[in-house]
Amino acid sequence: MDGVTKPRENWRVLVVEDDPDLRKLIVRMLEQDNFEVMAASDGRLGLAMAFGERRPHLIITDIMMPNMDGLQMVKQIRQDRTTKAPPVIFLTAKGAPKDVIAGIGAGARHYLVKPFSMTELIDKVRAILPGVPGPD
Repeated sequence: MDGVTKPRENWRVLVVEDDPDLRKLIVRMLEQDNFEVMAASDGRLGLAMAFGERRPHLIITDIMMPNMDGLQMVKQIRQDRTTKAPPVIFLTAKGAPKDVIAGIGAGARHYLVKPFSMTELIDKVRAILPGVPGPD
């Protein structure tokens, strides 16, 4: 980020998750915390949204998804040198050390293994995208 503190509603978060219930829950929690949220159901759609007109400031993505997995999506985003790639938080059931290393190697800022704490996720998002203090 550029070091500028903005109100949360000016930060765009892209959630890429193939489980519709989990995707809706994450979107709802982020919207309640005043983030602007975009959502995609797989890596291919997430990739298109990441390069869309309203590029995200942060990507939260699953790894195992149909059409294109989260690792492939993030690697393609990182290959684009025309803009700075947004930070990434992986949410996944893949918790083996080799999987964590692959996620961090792909450019993840954080790697959360499912099931994860929604409070922990929101705290990580807040830390990456500074703004007004959250409700405590």
